[in-house]
Amino acid sequence: MQSRRSFLIKSVGVVSALAVARTALAAAAKIDEKDPAAVALGYAADASKMDKAKHPKYAAGQSCSNCQFYQGKATDAFAPCPMLGGKQVSAKGWCNVYAKKA
Repeated sequence: MQSRRSFLIKSVGVVSALAVARTALAAAAKIDEKDPAAVALGYAADASKMDKAKHPKYAAGQSCSNCQFYQGKATDAFAPCPMLGGKQVSAKGWCNVYAKKA
């Protein structure tokens, strides 16, 4: 028969493992340019290919890596963006809510 202490210790281990797995899966989710949120914000994974006629707010040198919403280091290839549901965006990307990092 299992003791209550043994059950609780095993339960904490299982819950911890599930939390780590969920975090790993969430961190791996990269936004697709065809995602409805990405389309709505005019997101492109490569800012150098932006159509300036379609996105007049875009200026050369702007990219997700130097945007205030980019939640990674400027050297990270991908990082979460709260404007796109916390999904990972490309450091070289750009969207219409770009705001230069202070």
